Amino acid sequence: MAQSRKVIITCAVTGSIHTPSMSPYLPVTAQQIADAAVGAAEAGAAIVHLHARNPQDGRPDQTPAAFRAFVPDIKARSNVVINLTTGGAPTMTVEERMQPALQLKPEVASLNMGSMNFGLFPVLERYKEFQHDWERKYLAGTRDLVFKNTFADIEFILKAGTDNGTKFEFECYDTAHLYNLAHFLDRKLATPPLFVQTVFGILGGIGTHADDVSHLKRTADRLFGKDYVWSVLGAGRAQMPIAAMSAAQGGNVRVGLEDSLWDGPGNLAKTNADQVLRARRMLEALGLEIATPDEARTLLRLKGRNEVGF
Repeated sequence: MAQSRKVIITCAVTGSIHTPSMSPYLPVTAQQIADAAVGAAEAGAAIVHLHARNPQDGRPDQTPAAFRAFVPDIKARSNVVINLTTGGAPTMTVEERMQPALQLKPEVASLNMGSMNFGLFPVLERYKEFQHDWERKYLAGTRDLVFKNTFADIEFILKAGTDNGTKFEFECYDTAHLYNLAHFLDRKLATPPLFVQTVFGILGGIGTHADDVSHLKRTADRLFGKDYVWSVLGAGRAQMPIAAMSAAQGGNVRVGLEDSLWDGPGNLAKTNADQVLRARRMLEALGLEIATPDEARTLLRLKGRNEVGF
């Protein structure tokens, strides 16, 4: 009897997409982030994708010190693969965004593969009250904001990370981002197997229709052949439908409170583990198995948890 396919679940524990007022369950403090990451790992996540926040007001914080407040704790309590953002927030410089990955040398770091409009302002139509003054201004500002990820920016991050042995989660929000990645693969600045995270449902990027998912999968197949590992994330209510589409087409999935605050229609997810468990139940119902952290390390050819800088 043939073995079932192993699926990597990535959990994006907390991030800059959502502001603290939108959910009381969004991890903000270092202890909350560490506990949430460990809980996601115990639920079945092989990889945790991490941002840091100012514990007083929840602002995105891309200082290495903010990450050092929780990543050693996660490593001590779990075998999970730790993935640090180089995205940070669109208002940060690329040098600021790279510092945690540069100094902490994680097994994996995220990398946005192109400049884009990054529209979060529609949230203002759904939420009227905000806990902190910066939140409304930040969301409204995305009407006139380009998330800058130029070829020079990407090259800078690739070279710095590769020197540390860090592999990248290549976040591709549209078709052109796949072609940008192919450019860096041709220049041998990106090394197979590529961990390609296609992102659906951010205003300014590709949509969430099944045709959008299939289109990016076909394009990646044509550009990268067998040299990549495909994963998806769907923003907001599209999280689980997009995950199901990926599973049906041989892909991996990303869930977590960075991408969606919900655990089913109208229900706020109380923990990241809730979303991991929902995804796990769906995948196992399809006859698929959940990859362990070490299986993910083998599949992605990671350097190993003992080679990091924390």
